[in-house]
Amino acid sequence: MAQNPRGRDIEAGETGSEVTRLLRDWRSGDATARDRLMPLVYDDLRRVAQRHMTHENSDATLQATALVNEAYLRLIDVEVDWQDRVHFFALAAGMMRRILVDRARRRQAKKRGGEERPVTLVDVAGIGRPVEDLLALDQALKELEAADPRKCRVLELRYFGGLTTDETAEALGLSKPTVERDLRSAKAWVTSRLTAPGTDGTDGRDGPSSGKGSP
Repeated sequence: MAQNPRGRDIEAGETGSEVTRLLRDWRSGDATARDRLMPLVYDDLRRVAQRHMTHENSDATLQATALVNEAYLRLIDVEVDWQDRVHFFALAAGMMRRILVDRARRRQAKKRGGEERPVTLVDVAGIGRPVEDLLALDQALKELEAADPRKCRVLELRYFGGLTTDETAEALGLSKPTVERDLRSAKAWVTSRLTAPGTDGTDGRDGPSSGKGSP
């Protein structure tokens, strides 16, 4: 029997409302709300984690689960004025990105020469190809943020946060067409940075704030 898409929308909306209520209860000091929140957001957080990464071996699901757990533990330790579900997933996505960048820097510092398999980001910025150098991607996003913070935020929410276009528009107070235009521009800019000869995330090329290659 075919499922009713409208029914799925209603169910998702009800879950989103419950997440928002629990976040506000948590903000108000209800510690039990935090525990009740996890089952409602876990599957979505794991999907966000899987968008961030996979491995060249078969442990992608396990690694994504570990990333979710680490991000969640960090989130419950920070003081945040939680607003709603969109706010929660935006912060969670940013936390996951920082965790992965920190791991990449530690691997680079160890210089083990192949003892660890490199993390491969699965089209995390929606640029049509995997990005294997997370540090280069992180640098590109920092440069994009310096040039155009709004476009960087749109890209982060859509691809790191896994938010829909409508949710991104709501979170940033923008129209849907503006989000779509910003996303196209940001994707093109990040692609150009990551495909430039010699890109390694630390090569000192002119950033977008210098006026060259600004999105």
